[in-house]
Amino acid sequence: MPKPHYAPSRFQLVFAVLALLAAFVVAGTAYYFSGPLQTATGTGTALVGGPFTLTDQDGRKVTEKDFLGKYMLVFFGYTYCPDLCPTELQVMSAALDSMGAKADAIQPIFISFDPERDTPEVLKQYVSNFHPRLVGLTGTPEEVAVAAKAYRVYYSKVANGSTPDTYLMDHSTITYLMDPQGKFLKHFSYSTDSAALAKALEEAIAP
Repeated sequence: MPKPHYAPSRFQLVFAVLALLAAFVVAGTAYYFSGPLQTATGTGTALVGGPFTLTDQDGRKVTEKDFLGKYMLVFFGYTYCPDLCPTELQVMSAALDSMGAKADAIQPIFISFDPERDTPEVLKQYVSNFHPRLVGLTGTPEEVAVAAKAYRVYYSKVANGSTPDTYLMDHSTITYLMDPQGKFLKHFSYSTDSAALAKALEEAIAP
């Protein structure tokens, strides 16, 4: 006996059309967010950087305007960091040293998000262990928070031991390169070695 044939109802047809339209919408949305946004970040239009007011290792108030005219190589961390921060600053210093006179166009900057312990005096001693032109910046907790937010930096205090001042900081480890007008150019992950960093910096600042 042949199987009976069931014709789809009007409701089923409408539902199928709506499902197809929904699939197109989802696909279009996925393309929009995976394509143009990634391209915008890669071409320097990412919303990274902005105004800040901080204090340098000599106790002077500075803003982002004090660094206009030079490329800024910016890394956020803290002086009590046991491994990530000193390693990244060593990589940064080695890269700049290998670039010779070309590195003069770049201002390396270390911004501490631990103002409770990283006073200007502490920062001055700390940055002297790395590149001679490395600038250390700190500020009030509110000032540091503004700078960190502008650069999309994550940090959080983590208890470590029984005393309040032995805490560590959980934080992101991204180094940012800003152009002479203070606009974002590119970022470098923690895994970037000094040779790769130097090459990328030379390419970015080439006329």
